[in-house]
Amino acid sequence: MPIAPDWPTLAALALIASAGSIVYGVTGFGSALVTIPLATHLVPLPFALAMFAVVDLANALRVGLENPRHAVKGEVARMAPMIVVGVILGVTVLVNLPRKAGMLALGTFVCLYALYSLTRRVSSGVVSQRFAYLAGLAGGITGTLFGAGGPPYAIYLSHRPLTKDEFRATLTLTTLCSIGLRVLAFVATGLLLDLRAWIAAAVAIPAAMLGLAAARRIFRLISRETLTRLVALLLLATGASLGVRALGG
Repeated sequence: MPIAPDWPTLAALALIASAGSIVYGVTGFGSALVTIPLATHLVPLPFALAMFAVVDLANALRVGLENPRHAVKGEVARMAPMIVVGVILGVTVLVNLPRKAGMLALGTFVCLYALYSLTRRVSSGVVSQRFAYLAGLAGGITGTLFGAGGPPYAIYLSHRPLTKDEFRATLTLTTLCSIGLRVLAFVATGLLLDLRAWIAAAVAIPAAMLGLAAARRIFRLISRETLTRLVALLLLATGASLGVRALGG
């Protein structure tokens, strides 16, 4: 790969970043479930994870600083230690994972989450705080391996007695913590010492900010539930395509 991906690839990555930011702006998580599978059709998985970790950090900082007072700090504090453990485990596997195995694992994870999104039912059940540790561990691992730590955090927090504002703010703060740790892990392992990833991220971040701005308008036109289902269908397609490439390539 040259000093940076070619300009058509950079433009495509910027468009992917914008699409992921729209999903993040409307739902509060899930951008990497869109960006990473699509980006891996253009660049290697480790490169995509490193680049979009920087983009996701910019998104999380932009959204997370809007209403931090609503975040339930106790929930974040319970998850944070296990997020650290999960990030360490995830990055250890990532740097030793063969390319095809990584692609197949990502495709399988994305398809499973898409099926969960399409079949899940709204539940008012409240789970114990002890599940915070499991959510933190799972989010740390999936965030590092696939760039998608949000789903475990969202599933746990959706079953806690939180208001809508508390849920969104707590999820955003947890995600910000997770992405920050992921960026540090990628720097420590050398994935983010690659200048090419920073160049690609610098090109993509302005597009991501435009995506966040567009999300505010889209939120008024389409419900979160409808968007979630549309995204799930997209994830099924991209996840399946990754699996086919991994098995047949």
